[in-house]
Amino acid sequence: MSSLALRLVVTGLLAALSVPAAARPLAPVPAAQTSDDADAEAPLPYIQCVPYAREVSGIQLFGDAHTWWDQAAGRYARGTQPRVGAVMAFRPHGAMVLGHVAAVSRIIDSRTVLLRHANWSPIDGRRGHLEDNVRAVDVSPANDWSEVRVWYAPLGGLGTTHWPVEGFIYNRKPPKALGPNERLTVPASAPASAPKAGYTSRIGPDFLKGIVPETSVAPARRMVAAQRSLRNDPIGRIIASRLN
Repeated sequence: MSSLALRLVVTGLLAALSVPAAARPLAPVPAAQTSDDADAEAPLPYIQCVPYAREVSGIQLFGDAHTWWDQAAGRYARGTQPRVGAVMAFRPHGAMVLGHVAAVSRIIDSRTVLLRHANWSPIDGRRGHLEDNVRAVDVSPANDWSEVRVWYAPLGGLGTTHWPVEGFIYNRKPPKALGPNERLTVPASAPASAPKAGYTSRIGPDFLKGIVPETSVAPARRMVAAQRSLRNDPIGRIIASRLN
C-alpha cells in the first residue's frame, strides 16, 4: 500500500472516532425490557358488548350483536318482558350498525330495569368500558319493550335516543313446539289415587244404581215428570195449570 493510501485510511478512522456518541443510532429496546412508565401508557383492553353479555348471562351465543336474536331461535327462550339475567337484544340503529346486547341485572318496575353492558358510553373520551346497574327505560307506547332509552355517561342521565329492541333472550330452553302433524292430547282421565290409610267411604256400591242420564230421557217425558212434581203442592198446581 502506498503512503498516500495509508494516510487516507488513517484519516477516515480518526474522523469516525471523532463523531459524538449521541449521534450514533441505538438498537431498539426489547419489549421485555421496557420501563414501567411505558407500560402504563399502553392502551387498556377494549371490551366489546358481546363477550361481556355472554359472560354475565351465561347465554352461549357468538357473533355480532345484531345476529343474537335470530341465533337464539330454537336454542333459547325469547320474549318481550324483562327477566333478571336475560339479554336485551338491540336492533341496529343509526351509527350502531352491529346492534348491541346487554344483560338485565335488576327489574325496578314495569318500565324500568338496570343493565350490565360494555362499550356503550364513552368515559374519559374512550369507549370499551364496563357499566353495571345502569338504567334503561321502556318508552314504547304498548309497554312491550320495543323501544328504550338508556343511561349515557357523558350526559349523566338517560340518552334522548329511542333505541329499537328485538326483545329478551332468556337463559333457558324454548318451549317445545308442536310439529305440523302433532296436536296437543289430554289423557281421558287421570289415574285414581289410592285412598288414605284409615279412610272409609260413605258412598255405597249402589250409589249410581237407577240413575238415568238426562240425555236419554225424551223431552216430553221430562215435561210430564216436571208437571207431576209441581202438582204435589198448591203453588205447583198453579204453575202446572199454566203449563198445560
